[in-house]
Amino acid sequence: MVLFDVPGWSIPSAPSLPETSKKRKRPTSTSSQLLSTEINLEKIVERLKNTTRPATSKSSAKDRTSRPRNNSKSVNKKIISRPKPLAIPAEKGERPAKKQRIKRDAGDVPKPGSMLSGDHDTNLTPLQKGMKRSLGGARFRVINEDLYKSDSRTAYSMMQNDRSVYEDYHIGFRHQVQSWPTNPVEYYVTMLARYPHKTVIADLGCGDAALARALIPKDMAVLSFDLVSDGVYVIEADICSKIPLPGSEGAITEKSNGEGQIVDVVVCALSLMGTNWPNCLREAWRILKPLGELKIAEVTSRFTDVGDFQNLVSSIGFRLSSKNNDNTHFTLFEFTKSSRKGMTDKEWTKILSRAGTLKPCEYKRR
Repeated sequence: MVLFDVPGWSIPSAPSLPETSKKRKRPTSTSSQLLSTEINLEKIVERLKNTTRPATSKSSAKDRTSRPRNNSKSVNKKIISRPKPLAIPAEKGERPAKKQRIKRDAGDVPKPGSMLSGDHDTNLTPLQKGMKRSLGGARFRVINEDLYKSDSRTAYSMMQNDRSVYEDYHIGFRHQVQSWPTNPVEYYVTMLARYPHKTVIADLGCGDAALARALIPKDMAVLSFDLVSDGVYVIEADICSKIPLPGSEGAITEKSNGEGQIVDVVVCALSLMGTNWPNCLREAWRILKPLGELKIAEVTSRFTDVGDFQNLVSSIGFRLSSKNNDNTHFTLFEFTKSSRKGMTDKEWTKILSRAGTLKPCEYKRR
């Protein structure tokens, strides 16, 4: 029911207001959309330009500290890759090792296959290096005793069957030399360097041929012999058997110096090893020229009687020239070759029976 609905009476209706809304409506026309897109694109381009512009003085201190400094120190800190060191080439006929270490000491370069070839391993701790040297020293002592207590033929066979035995022995020998107050080989190098040029020297039991390496550059002729050849200085030979040099012993009926010799000096520096070592001096007499020199250096503790040793050497055909026992470790002898008659096998057997005048080097068991 309508209020005040009286006939003849009427109330005017309220005026209509335009429809309003607080929410803004987006334009729907295509032209307005294109305009908005162009504006947004211009903003994006403007932002890109701002990021590529160099930093200005208006940049904040925080930005300046966060940027990496481009100076020489940063360049030095970069890790520069360097070329790999050259590997030691394997000898001819020898299979190359999978990994080869760089030997830092040129005077002590063991060959591959030796148990002591890693003496300079940088990856080992001091304790590990000490243990390895101890094992190497024990290996040397065992080989050394075997060489002293067997004859030269057995020693030669041992070296030929396993070349590492020879390598291990001489590497251990080099370490032992470092503890000596003096080295007889160095003494002979100094002495023989004063001899006339072209002097022919035979080094019997030469080891590493240190005598040849020192004297050949001084215009000396040094012939080095040992059980294993190094392919450069050392000639392979059993020095207690037939040394590959000319010379003869002469007839049994009369005294002589033999014939055909070319050697002026024979050196036996700590090489009278084995149970048949007098045969080495027999070979020395055969290859020496008349009045040739025989130089012997031996460990002093090996002599049971120095006089018996001198008499034995004299019976082979030598005359004592001098003796030097000033050193506590070694005794040095100088002999000169003298004429004699050739000897029968029975006489040589008797001389060999006197080999006990030199005792073998033995070591305390640890």
